[in-house]
Amino acid sequence: MSPSRNFTVAQATAWAQTLGLPRLEAQVLLLHALGCAPHDRAWLLTHGDDPLDAATHATFANHTQRRLNTEPVAYITGQKEFFGLTLHVDPRVLDPRADTETLVEWALSCLADVPTPQVVDLGTGSGAIALALKHTRHDAVVLAVDASADALTVASNNAKRLGLAVGFHHGSWLTPLALHTFDAIVSNPPYVASDDAHLTALTHEPLSALASGLDGLDDIRTIVRQSSQHLKPGGWLLLEHGFDQAHAVQTLLGNQGFVKVQSRHDLAGILRCSGGQWPTVK
Repeated sequence: MSPSRNFTVAQATAWAQTLGLPRLEAQVLLLHALGCAPHDRAWLLTHGDDPLDAATHATFANHTQRRLNTEPVAYITGQKEFFGLTLHVDPRVLDPRADTETLVEWALSCLADVPTPQVVDLGTGSGAIALALKHTRHDAVVLAVDASADALTVASNNAKRLGLAVGFHHGSWLTPLALHTFDAIVSNPPYVASDDAHLTALTHEPLSALASGLDGLDDIRTIVRQSSQHLKPGGWLLLEHGFDQAHAVQTLLGNQGFVKVQSRHDLAGILRCSGGQWPTVK
C-alpha cells in the first residue's frame, strides 16, 4: 500500500504511522524525501497542507517500506547525528547508537587533565567515537582501527569531510599498533552472542560488528588482554557491552590487573560501559 498521490504532507506522515512507523521516524523519512534538513520538523508543521508531488510520494513510500522491513533510518537517509557531528553511514558500518555517547563522555572525563592525550578507538566503524573525541579535544592524538577495509573507507571519508585529523589503521584490535601506548583505549566492539535471537532483527547491519562468540565476549577478552600492553601507567580501557555483561566485563578487567574497575549507565539507565585504569605501579 502507498499513500494517495494527492496526499498532503500531514496526511503522508499520518499514513506512515498507521502502518506502524513511529511519528519521529515518519517525519525524518518524509523530510529526507522532500530534501529538507532532518531536524526541520517545524517545516512539516507549517507546510502540513502542501500536497506531495509524484516523485516525493514515490520516494517516501519506498523509504517507509524499507524502514518497515527493519532497515535502519540512518541507512535510508545516509546519515546519522552523533555527539553533535553529522556522519555519513551505510551498510558497511554499524548504525551509531546514541547510547555510545556515554562511552565518549566517559573517555573525555578520564582525559580531562591529560595534556595532548594519546587515544585509540578500536573497531571504529563509521569513525563515530574517534571523530567525537577529536572534535571535542583538538589537542588529542587520535588513532582508529578496524578489521574492515570498507569501514575504514567510510570513517576516513567522514574525517575528511569534517576536517578532523584522525590516523586510521587496518587490522584486528591492537595488532597493527605494536609500538604504541595510549592514555585511553576505547571500543564499542561486537558483544552479541552468536546465537542471540535479536540478530534476526539486525540483518541490515554487518554481522562482524555485532556478534562475538557464544557468550558475546570473545572480542572483549582479546581487547582486555592486548590493552594491558598498550596503556601508559594510569591509562584507561573503556568498553561498551551488552545490557547484562557489566559484571562479566568487570571480572575480565580485574583478572587482567586493572584497578578502579567500574561501569557507567546509558540513557535508559542500563549499565552499558565498563572500564578500568592500568595501575601506575605494578
